[in-house]
Amino acid sequence: MNEILKKQTLNTTTTLFEVHAPKVARKAGAGQFVVICIHDRGERIPLTIADYDAGQGVITLVVQEIGKTTMEMCTMKEGERFTVVSGPLGRPSEIRRYGTVICIGGGVGIAAIYPIAVALKQAGNTVLSIIGARNKDLLFWEDRMRSVSHELIVCTDDGSYGREGVVTLPLKELLEGGRSIDRIWAIGPAVMMKFCALATREYKIPTIVSLNSIMVDASGMCGSCRVEVDEKTCLACVDGPEFDGHKVNWDLLLTRQ
Repeated sequence: MNEILKKQTLNTTTTLFEVHAPKVARKAGAGQFVVICIHDRGERIPLTIADYDAGQGVITLVVQEIGKTTMEMCTMKEGERFTVVSGPLGRPSEIRRYGTVICIGGGVGIAAIYPIAVALKQAGNTVLSIIGARNKDLLFWEDRMRSVSHELIVCTDDGSYGREGVVTLPLKELLEGGRSIDRIWAIGPAVMMKFCALATREYKIPTIVSLNSIMVDASGMCGSCRVEVDEKTCLACVDGPEFDGHKVNWDLLLTRQ
């Protein structure tokens, strides 16, 4: 249990782990996360389940090195084991046949949007996807996203690959083009999700964001992931991680970050 079966470097700051966690894999749904402890004295860190295979009992985690624990985690090798892999946690994405949907992933959020795009396509939706990163070197999983999307647009902020610019530019083009869009998911940095929600608000298209990136303890006890949604205080780990992007108080969230 909890053995690292595969480790793969995706870019200079991002690493993929395939972990033997059959109980989690059997119950996992798109949009959910796990809590990892890499050793007995390690802190709890929440990580989105980027993929799962119930038959093989394997979950995939994509980890960005942004702190002590994730940096230490990325030094671990295949065959080593995490002390704790707890989950699946959080409310799963609400997947059904909506019609035409847009899935937007920014940076490491590409890994989080992937299982949602998979589930939406399996449910019979037309999936339009937009993925982006600061530059070509930080992009990953283009092939995976293309395989589950009817259309895929790739962006880089600096224009080193795909379209130059942020993901909200092609999003606005799709909205302004008059195409019927029934629902949108956007996962990435908070500021990216904020501007995606602002872009879709006037079109009154339900826009779902995932606030997994603001979670710390992920038990509902620390209060670090509190967020104001529709003028009510929620906890991303317990009440989310997905919320209506049009109801999130983005200014307060960004200030707290």
